[in-house]
Amino acid sequence: MKLSTRTRYGTRAMLDLAVAYGKGPVSSKEIAERQDLSQKYLENLMAALRSAGLIRSVRGPQGGHMLACPPEQVTLRAIFEALEGTGGFVECTTDATFCERSCDCVTQEVWAQMYAAAMAVLTKTTLADLVRRSGERRSNACAMYYI
Repeated sequence: MKLSTRTRYGTRAMLDLAVAYGKGPVSSKEIAERQDLSQKYLENLMAALRSAGLIRSVRGPQGGHMLACPPEQVTLRAIFEALEGTGGFVECTTDATFCERSCDCVTQEVWAQMYAAAMAVLTKTTLADLVRRSGERRSNACAMYYI
């Protein structure tokens, strides 16, 4: 299984907003530059995240994007579902009529278990967790450099 660029880049953009939480809007240009993303692609992701209610956008010279709620309340699952949907990894796991073999397919259960396990990890991981991990990683890298 691979995560799409939508999820990977969208999560990076959301992490960028989480780091800036409480400091006002962040422009798409700034996020795109820091995250090494195309600004046009980023705007597409931001539209999906805005539609899902995860971010708010402010127009004007001091405008940009900001999280709609604190980083502690934004799970990676919410980001994943905003960008990928809720259909599972394989369509037959959420729609038994999708495949004529679903009655006796032994792999369908495995795909459903995989999805449930992944969603459990994404549900318990928040943007605040990632901000914390990011800070720890920078601290450890600096400490190692000076040893």
